[in-house]
Amino acid sequence: MALAALEKKASDVLILDVGKLTSITNYLVFGSGESERQVKAIADHIEREMARQFQIHPQIEGAATATWILLDYGDIVVHVFRQDVRTHYALEKMWADAPLIPIPETVTTSSPREKGTQQVVSRYGS
Repeated sequence: MALAALEKKASDVLILDVGKLTSITNYLVFGSGESERQVKAIADHIEREMARQFQIHPQIEGAATATWILLDYGDIVVHVFRQDVRTHYALEKMWADAPLIPIPETVTTSSPREKGTQQVVSRYGS
């Protein structure tokens, strides 16, 4: 899910293991986009990739406004925010005690026109 978000150029991607802190879910995935269009593209890509690879479909909230889209897969909940909305709510700070799950440091861009890599940023942005 994190890599799917990065493929659509999500920023500040992180995964938190919240399973010992709540009974709601085991993992939270966070990512940000610069615009509603990018937020929707990120969420749509995650949804398509999970359906293609694992035949699973989430409950979705917030797709109409696309400032904060939540994809609920049960054990994993994905939050895709417009950057200013993420900064305002600062949800990951509420889970500061949760262990951070490592993801690859870089991901190769999927577009043939855009050769190179995109870096994953630190836990609370940079």
